[in-house]
Amino acid sequence: MSKYIIRGGEKLQGVVKISGAKNAVLKMLAATILTKDVCILDNCPKISDIVCMIEILESIGAKIIWIGKNRIKIDPSKINSYYPNAELVKKMRSSIVLAGPLLGRFGKAIIAEPGGCVIGARPTYEHWDALSKFGVSINKTQNFTELSTKKLVGTKILTIGLSVTATENAIMTAVLARGKTQIRVAACEPEVQDLVKMLRKMGAKIKGEKTHCVDILGVKKLNGASHRIIPDRIEAITFAIAAIITRGNVVVERIIPDHLDIIFDRFNKIGINYKLINSKGKYSDLEIVPSNKLHPVKIDPRPYPGFPTDLQAQTGVLMTQLPKTSKIFETIFDGRLKYLEELNKMGASTKVIDLHTAEVTGPTKLHGARVISSDLRAGAALILAGLIASGKTEISNTETIDRGYENIVGKLKILGADIQKIVS
Repeated sequence: MSKYIIRGGEKLQGVVKISGAKNAVLKMLAATILTKDVCILDNCPKISDIVCMIEILESIGAKIIWIGKNRIKIDPSKINSYYPNAELVKKMRSSIVLAGPLLGRFGKAIIAEPGGCVIGARPTYEHWDALSKFGVSINKTQNFTELSTKKLVGTKILTIGLSVTATENAIMTAVLARGKTQIRVAACEPEVQDLVKMLRKMGAKIKGEKTHCVDILGVKKLNGASHRIIPDRIEAITFAIAAIITRGNVVVERIIPDHLDIIFDRFNKIGINYKLINSKGKYSDLEIVPSNKLHPVKIDPRPYPGFPTDLQAQTGVLMTQLPKTSKIFETIFDGRLKYLEELNKMGASTKVIDLHTAEVTGPTKLHGARVISSDLRAGAALILAGLIASGKTEISNTETIDRGYENIVGKLKILGADIQKIVS
C-alpha cells in the first residue's frame, strides 16, 4: 500500500517530458500474439498496467525484456497457450483485448472476467457480440469466457457505443480472418490509429482508421515490426492543468496538437494562456503561462474527437478555480463523478445532479485533507487539487494512479511540487 503526501502552494516551473500512451502500448503488446517474429516497442512507459500485460504474455510463453529505459523486445515465438493467467487478467480491463489475437493465433481463447478501474458499467458483451460475427462460438460462465472457431471469416460489424477496446479487439481478429471485414461505428481514438499503424508494419491491410468505418482485408501471416508509441495525450493535459491551476510556467514537451483540438477549444473558451512552440512535423511543445481573466466552461465527454472522458476529473479540479458555475455532462461512464465527494472534503463547491451531471462553482480556496483515489483519473485529479490546497493533502490507494502515470511524483518534483510517495 502506498500514499502520496502533498503540501500545496508551489508554482510549477520548468519542462516535463511526456511518456508514451499507455492505452496504445497495452493493445500493441496484445497484438504481438498475432506473429511469431520479434517485435520492438519504443517509448513504453514503465507503469503497473504495462508490467501486468507483460506478465500476462509471459504466462502464455512470450519472452519479453526491457532493452532500454522505455524500449521493449517481445519474442512471441514460444507462445503455447490460449489461456492467460486468470489472476493477472482480473487486474486490468484492457486484458480483454487478448481475445482477438488469441483467436487469430489458436482459434481459441479462455479469458477471465477482466478487472480495472471502477468507473461505472463496462459491459463485455459488446466484445463477444463483435467476435461472434467472425464465426466464433462463445461459452460464458460466471468467471470465464471460452471462445473457439474452426476458421475466422471476415464480416460486417457494428460496434456498440464507439467502444475503443471492442473496436481494437475486432480489428485484431479481422487481420488474420479470411476475406474482408468492415467495422462500422468504430472508435477512431489516436491510440486506435497508432495500433493500426503498428499492424500495418506487421503486414496487415487496414484502411479508414481515422474514421468510424474501418475496412480490413485478412492476410495469411503477420511479421514482426518495430514501432514508436505516440505521446500520452491524457498525461500531457494533466500536467498542463497542473501548470494552469498553480499559475506556473511549464513546457510540456513533445505532444501531437492534432490529437488535442477539443482541449485547445476549451482552453480558448476558458481564457487560458498557452502556445505551441518548437514545432517539428506533427510534434510540438505546449507552453503554459499564467492566465489573467478566466471564464466558466461546460464539458461533455464523448468518444474521439470529442472531449476525453479520461480528462473529465482533472478538468473538474480546474473548474474549482474558475469563476461562477461550470458544468460537467459525463456521457460515457456512470461512475466517474465519485471524485467530487473527495474534492468537497478539500473545500470545493460541487453539486452532483445525477450519475452523469454535475456543477462546480468557483473560484474556491482548497485546503488539505485525507482523500482516497477511487480510480486512475480520479487519483490524478486529487493530486492536482493537492497542488493548490493549503496545508497537507494525503491521498491513499495511489496504486490506482501508478497504473497510468509513469513516475508522476518524480516529474512533479522536478517542476517544484512538494510531493512524496510513502510506501507502507
